[in-house]
Amino acid sequence: MIPSVLPTYNRAPLSFVKGEGSWLIEADGRRFLDLGAGIAVNALGHAHPALVAALTDQAHRVWHVSNLYHIPEQEALADRLVEATFADTVFFTNSGTEACELAVKMARKYWYDKGQPEKTDIIAFEGSFHGRSSAGIAAAGSEKMVKGFGPILPGFKHLPWGDLAALEAAIDETTGAVLLEPVQGEGGIRPIADADLKAIRALCDEKGCLLVLDEVQCGMGRTGRLFAHEWAGITPDIMMVAKGIGGGFPLGAVLATEEAASGMTAGTHGSTYGGNPLGCAVGCAVMEQINTPAFLHGVNRKAGMLRQKLEGLVAAHPDVFEEVRGLGLMLGLKCKVPNGDVVAAGYDNLVITVPGGDNVIRLLPPLNLSEDEIAEALTRLEAAAETVAAKLGETA
Repeated sequence: MIPSVLPTYNRAPLSFVKGEGSWLIEADGRRFLDLGAGIAVNALGHAHPALVAALTDQAHRVWHVSNLYHIPEQEALADRLVEATFADTVFFTNSGTEACELAVKMARKYWYDKGQPEKTDIIAFEGSFHGRSSAGIAAAGSEKMVKGFGPILPGFKHLPWGDLAALEAAIDETTGAVLLEPVQGEGGIRPIADADLKAIRALCDEKGCLLVLDEVQCGMGRTGRLFAHEWAGITPDIMMVAKGIGGGFPLGAVLATEEAASGMTAGTHGSTYGGNPLGCAVGCAVMEQINTPAFLHGVNRKAGMLRQKLEGLVAAHPDVFEEVRGLGLMLGLKCKVPNGDVVAAGYDNLVITVPGGDNVIRLLPPLNLSEDEIAEALTRLEAAAETVAAKLGETA
């Protein structure tokens, strides 16, 4: 008999009942150090006082009114995002998947209204992840994701990750946009080099197509800047945001320039829940905490400390790990053993990591974890590595 919850997840045998900062408490009382943060969602950890206060205050006033009316909290968050970024305008969603749907629509509608309806193709890259909607799986093009869900939404081309020559050759008169993650998350924590991102921006300008960035996982301070593309000194035309922007509350957004968004007029898109007062009140609190020089400096300082310790971990366990990769507090350990074995050993040693592509385990801790918690993280990761190494010895 099928369970009451559709069995689409391969869940770990853990049930967390409480969170405190960088810690999760299991139903049996065990305390796990959370280096996954709900897959980069809980950017400020669990039950952050400022977020709890914002949510509680808003819950006592109004929860939902729909986008038939002005929503002051939505306008306040949009103002903050516009002031802090390249964007002139923002549309709020409930998730990164919904943000992808709008980004695709926005790019295609732009060229349609410009009298070039043939420019519908969107170029994306191997290893990418843009959600699990029809547009998202078509954009990623992964055989595993699209199998059985055909016919697949047309209009996407897929290129090898990081191959600029292939990109230049692929752009033609039907290309409307180039879509990529500045740091691939699901694909295995693969940052694109600043020089390459600059080159892609220049190529889009030269060839006449839009640049769409997916910063759902790498945005909101995760790399030590508010958004990862800032390291390269470029700006996109359209950007997808979610995960950390709500600090754990379901919230996403599409940010765009006035020009790129020009086709999205009244009636071209909508959302019942998107930008509701609860989500946007929390989003404002997240922005207030994260978007400060002091906070982002702290992310960079702690990222350097964590990375240095991880390099030592890799050196100490060459049979388990191959390398450290990533940017800021979006780090990956490339494994020599199956990455699922390392994640499971982490559970045994009360530390949470997240599996990713390319046999990587992802480390996506709360951005405000302490130096003591970084030290504790390495103690527990070391214990997990020793657990894996011991099992290797048993099978040798």
